[in-house]
Amino acid sequence: MNNLFTDRIKLAPGFWTSLRGIGIDPIDVARKASLPLTVIHDPVVSTSNYYAIWQAYSEIVGDAAAGIVKLATAYETAQYPPAALATFHARNYRDALNRMASYKQMCPPENLRIREEGEQCSIELEWQYAEQPGPPVLVGITFAYLLELGRRGTGRRLTAQSVEFIHPTGDVQVLEGYFGCCVRTGRDRNRLTLHREDLNRPFASYNEELLDILTPALERSLDEHQSKRTISDKVKWILSRCLTRRRIDIQTVANELGMSDRTLQRRLTEEGISFKKLLSKTRHEQALLFLADTSLEIKEVAFLVGYEDQNSFYRAFRTWEGETPANWRVAQES
Repeated sequence: MNNLFTDRIKLAPGFWTSLRGIGIDPIDVARKASLPLTVIHDPVVSTSNYYAIWQAYSEIVGDAAAGIVKLATAYETAQYPPAALATFHARNYRDALNRMASYKQMCPPENLRIREEGEQCSIELEWQYAEQPGPPVLVGITFAYLLELGRRGTGRRLTAQSVEFIHPTGDVQVLEGYFGCCVRTGRDRNRLTLHREDLNRPFASYNEELLDILTPALERSLDEHQSKRTISDKVKWILSRCLTRRRIDIQTVANELGMSDRTLQRRLTEEGISFKKLLSKTRHEQALLFLADTSLEIKEVAFLVGYEDQNSFYRAFRTWEGETPANWRVAQES
């Protein structure tokens, strides 16, 4: 899935302006990332360059947590692209978050999944193209922006209920001071949990007339974005998020896509691929991703890619890579 459509990311000009605002020269970031200085003026970059920029920023700041807080609070609302700017003029925090989730669908590499249950609202960050997860600082910045959105819109210093990161993300105490809650690392997902009651808080910046102008444009862009993705892309995206379910079959995925399993099978056949091959390919890609994280035991990796027993995973992995998961991991470290 390395075509031009999936590998082009818009980098907002406000990013570089914000760096200058916190005393970091964009030139230093470009050089640290080993990228040409022209990247500072290029509105579109590749996924690898996008990640390199964020990693370079993290290294220059020194502590990822400090870098997250500094940039989130320094980023001026007016510097957001029009579609994202609409979130600050939403009716309330819930409306703003849902608009941001829609906007993120058009802006790889991160994707947001919002779920309300009981007194909680959880927002999970997932990578649209799972074979290329982003650096920890990018996860933290995304969550900080979401909370900052609520704070600026409501005019209140809202706090989160909890924050979870897969990887270490700098000084936890700094993050806890910003989010106002417990922050845990080494978890199985990247998740921001908000107080559900805060979602009803109205935005002081609510502008109905502006939303009437911006919303149709956003919806048209979203429709165009969805139409450009192949059905295979969509199936892999869903599979990568459902592998830990005990039962994952074509009917499950078809339901997620809002179509019958026969229709899905026909669409896949038209693209020259089967559901079984897509499932195997997704498991393969996810397995390599998880094995690269040495904090995960191989039996955990087997579960995360949808195998109930380790032996089945070993057999599949030998088919994919011609060696055991353990040997593959050792080879990557050497």
